[in-house]
Amino acid sequence: MDKFTTLTGIAAPMPLVNIDTDMIIPKQFLKTIKRSGLGVNLFDEMRYNQDGTEKPDFILNQPAYRSAEIIVAGDNFGCGSSREHAPWALLDFGIRCVISTSFADIFFSNCFKNGILPVVLPQEAVDALMEDAKKGANARITVDLASQTVTGTDGTTYGFEVDAFKKHCLLNGLDDIGLTLEKVTAIDRFEGQAAQSRPWV
Repeated sequence: MDKFTTLTGIAAPMPLVNIDTDMIIPKQFLKTIKRSGLGVNLFDEMRYNQDGTEKPDFILNQPAYRSAEIIVAGDNFGCGSSREHAPWALLDFGIRCVISTSFADIFFSNCFKNGILPVVLPQEAVDALMEDAKKGANARITVDLASQTVTGTDGTTYGFEVDAFKKHCLLNGLDDIGLTLEKVTAIDRFEGQAAQSRPWV
């Protein structure tokens, strides 16, 4: 998993509330267990017409936002069914941070496990950053995980809370497998001792 330290990038404004996981990655794309290749189907029904052509008015189809790395969203982002494909699709598209007033619990947890930082801010801060995001590709928002701050285009800084363990994992690029590998010496020692004391196992 890639580390998340400081991100300065284009933010796409998505003021809709209750953007659920089926909107993020529709159910027909859940057949794969690969984390790659899902970005093309991110927000599929919102992004494409039935004939596969792009809807020009959808935010991520607009030239200014095709390289967005941040989404500023309405309340309750990631609600609905618990599908890890949702953060996979966001990450494969290039989204590393989502800013909202609230997230669904399972989606929130899955983001941290996949290298995406979900930032919870008060409504007034999200509103201000939403206006920043509407300025397009020339506007850059900076998210600093170490200092737990989001800085808007005018220099205004907003602090956010984050669980210390989840912060440690993101800063160091540690997913569940990475955390296990940190303990590989202790695991090997245990296995060696177990083999000696219970050779029949």
